Amino acid sequence: MTTAEQDRLDEIRAGITDWRRWGTYLAERAWGTVREDYSADGDAWAYFPFEQARSRAYRWNEDALAGWCDRDQIICLGVALWNGRDAILKERPYGLANEQGNHGEDVKDYWFYTDNLPTHAYAAMVYKYPHAAFPYEDLLSTNIARGPDDGEYELFDALESDWRQQRYFDVGIEYAKPSPEDLFCRITVTNRGPDAAPIHVLPQLWYRNTWSWDGDQAAPRIIRAGNGSARIEHPELGQRWFSVQASNGTVPAMLFCENETNNAALFSSPNASATAKDGINDYVVRGDADAVSKTEGSKVAAHVTATLGAGESFVVTVRFAPAELGMPFDDADAVLAARRAEADAFYAGIAAPDL
Repeated sequence: MTTAEQDRLDEIRAGITDWRRWGTYLAERAWGTVREDYSADGDAWAYFPFEQARSRAYRWNEDALAGWCDRDQIICLGVALWNGRDAILKERPYGLANEQGNHGEDVKDYWFYTDNLPTHAYAAMVYKYPHAAFPYEDLLSTNIARGPDDGEYELFDALESDWRQQRYFDVGIEYAKPSPEDLFCRITVTNRGPDAAPIHVLPQLWYRNTWSWDGDQAAPRIIRAGNGSARIEHPELGQRWFSVQASNGTVPAMLFCENETNNAALFSSPNASATAKDGINDYVVRGDADAVSKTEGSKVAAHVTATLGAGESFVVTVRFAPAELGMPFDDADAVLAARRAEADAFYAGIAAPDL
């Protein structure tokens, strides 16, 4: 018996539709990679460390938590989080460089990919975000001090009491496509802990920086279109609309900045734009109102906040559509449920019964 996913795959083979144009192609780590290495000695880890990732523009690839993009990685989407305690936004997983981990490079966050279809018509993951401040320095210094015969020092070790008391958020992130060029992203945050805890959720959209390297190109625009929405204007991909809604009734604050390196912060040289890649981070974490624009940029975040009691959840829904929609979220539940069921049906048809 054929399935909806098999029909989509058949359409791709026949050249009828391009369901694979958009998908989970965005890396978890672009810092410390050979692609971004312009050092004289080829030391990619030292040339572009994690500590610079929030402030320094990539050239050849991007990274994110729950990343999504087109196959050419022109437009990127991801999810940023803040628990009110961390020194930086959680925009990407944290990891140790090759010389920092006692067994080499080593990621330290906890996340799980739970579903994905070959066409990326549906994809899902869960990220576990501690209530406590993320122990960046502790993880780094403790692992550096250990030798190859020692065990690795993990996030559970650093925050063992918190984990045992379940003082963390489960952040479930689902992607579902109504059609090849249309997308829903649903972010469900659940407080697993015994006490109330604040959470900031920031769905983000940005352009990979393809313009700074040629000198004569202007950055494409993302422009505020109203409460909780922005219009994307790109010379190749045309106009698209990014809309965000929160289940607690909060109207998302649209924060814009440029996906440009913060030269002043990193290299003590002038910035190329009034705002920089880390502008949203600096606005949310530091309260720096001058770090963002409220009207346009080449990167945008929809900032939503909530305080969740023990066991409580709230939902943030994103629509990334090729047309302006009067009611962009009306069919979100139906599309997500349908794609979820189609994923189950597809794998039930190809997997062994005992798996």
